[in-house]
Amino acid sequence: MPELPLPSSNRGIAVVSLGVSFVALGLKYAAYATSGSIALYADALETIINVVAAAGGLWALSVAELPADTNHPYGHHKAEYLSAVAEGALVVVTAFIIGDEAVHGWLHPNPPKAPWLGLGLNALATVVNLAWGLIMLRVGQKRRSPALVAGGQHVLSDVWTGVALVVGVTLIPLTGWARLDAILAGLLSINVLRVGWEVMRESVAGLMDEAPEPETMDEIRAIIAANGKGAIEAHDIRTRIVGAVTFLEFHLVVPGTMSVNTAHDICDRIEAALRASMGSTLVHIHVEPDTHAKREGIVFWKGPAEACPAPDALPDTGAHA
Repeated sequence: MPELPLPSSNRGIAVVSLGVSFVALGLKYAAYATSGSIALYADALETIINVVAAAGGLWALSVAELPADTNHPYGHHKAEYLSAVAEGALVVVTAFIIGDEAVHGWLHPNPPKAPWLGLGLNALATVVNLAWGLIMLRVGQKRRSPALVAGGQHVLSDVWTGVALVVGVTLIPLTGWARLDAILAGLLSINVLRVGWEVMRESVAGLMDEAPEPETMDEIRAIIAANGKGAIEAHDIRTRIVGAVTFLEFHLVVPGTMSVNTAHDICDRIEAALRASMGSTLVHIHVEPDTHAKREGIVFWKGPAEACPAPDALPDTGAHA
């Protein structure tokens, strides 16, 4: 299947997402206006939050793409997490608003009118959201963008909600049970609350520089181990991932008699391998003599430092430790 011609920048993806959100909102509001269903109204209300969230995501991605400057020497990538936290908070507020509508509908049941037309419009909006949500999630994971991943998850949660609503609202005219409309709205509010909490939790973890998954750390250690020939050990490995950028630092122990040029070549080789595997990576390597060896972390050489074999001649990669 050919790839869609998507914008190359995350900001461009956010612009498209905002447009898709407006299309889905128009369809869902039309579904509510033609049917009067509380459940479809709740779905349209959630989509309004999608529009607001898409606008916030556009702002965050615009800021995140700014280059590093004097005031922000490490870049502006955390703006994406701020957007995702705000989106999660908006989703939680929406859940309570929808819950209030569900209670009102339960106390004052009113069967929807012309439900089939409303269902058709809502189903069309669901198909639009499904296609775009999958695209956002795939692109966000590929580009390691928290804002795009959060947006994709939010849109896809809207899809499963839409499917459930289509099935549920179909049963109202078939069963004649008007309060089913309010029950569907209540279930929708619970699902929206769950999604909002997950988005906020993941985003706060990013703001707090939570350690990456064990699989990522294993990959980093394997790369260092495979490219540290000539060194004695690497220890105190610390890393954090901010958006699409990985920040990594560790201590590299080398024989005390090793020249600065040789130690620098080893660092260059490790950095080049890390960037080739992990993309945009800022690496800080603190080189230490063998007297600082801890015999822990990644051990390249277990014998005496003076017997450590010299590394092969390494080309200059242009990187710096």
